[in-house]
Amino acid sequence: MRKAAADFFVYLKNERGLSARTLTAYQRDIEQLLQFLESHEIEQPRQVTQHHIRAFIAQRHRQGLGGKSLQRLLSAIRGLFRWLLREGLAEHNPATPVRAPKSPRHLPATLDADSIRQLLEIPCDTPLAIRDKAIMELFYSSGLRLSELATLRWEQLDLVSGMVTVTGKGNRTRMVPVGRMATEALLEWRKNRGVFASFEQPFVFVSQRGTPIATRTIQSRIRYWAKRQGIPQNIYPHLLRHSFASHVLESSGDLRAVQELLGHADISTTQIYTHLDFQHLAKVYDKAHPRAKKK
Repeated sequence: MRKAAADFFVYLKNERGLSARTLTAYQRDIEQLLQFLESHEIEQPRQVTQHHIRAFIAQRHRQGLGGKSLQRLLSAIRGLFRWLLREGLAEHNPATPVRAPKSPRHLPATLDADSIRQLLEIPCDTPLAIRDKAIMELFYSSGLRLSELATLRWEQLDLVSGMVTVTGKGNRTRMVPVGRMATEALLEWRKNRGVFASFEQPFVFVSQRGTPIATRTIQSRIRYWAKRQGIPQNIYPHLLRHSFASHVLESSGDLRAVQELLGHADISTTQIYTHLDFQHLAKVYDKAHPRAKKK
């Protein structure tokens, strides 16, 4: 099993092109399974049955693992056995019939348009503030992930046509529009960026030392500005991505377009924003409908 798992990880890295972070998550999940199987003296993939997988998932559930984490664990196991089947090392996928307990689906938090405006109207009186404004404007304008923004290079930006090209999860590349306000902020940052880094530095956002900006720095700077702008809510990069998706869907009603903009492989991932939109519509209904109004 361990030899097969090691070959599976090579396949994930070389053929599937998974990121180092995703690959580490796979390795961590499969290692837990391997330890469980070894404790039951199971060494060959063909020996593994659905009862073993069910017992393993039940054990992890008793140890406090939640439904979402168990679903991810099962997904990794199914992926391993799909590959084993392809390689002729297994006769069936024992994880296919096993289901993780459902966990309550939490709606992502968002900011309303007024709070977004309050956050983004920061005084751009220093190069650092100019950089931070460009970061926040781009997050909200284009719905980028934190990793996508932190590793962004100038060659990926076309500010004339107002587009940015990024490669996200699963090595999927997408083009996303950059709004007028974000374009202006980026142009202003490009004029002031020389204070921190040389022209040869290919990364768009850099630290005060001229090195590519760290994700933790981005997170802390957004928290700093939220506090300074008087926003009591905990503000983080993904909150701006959630707000972007929710506001676009609220205005357009086009779920498929939002899926493309966010770079989701499966539209079911995007559908959570329809629940947010429904909440908004329900509030409007409660306020407007004569039979919904409370006395």
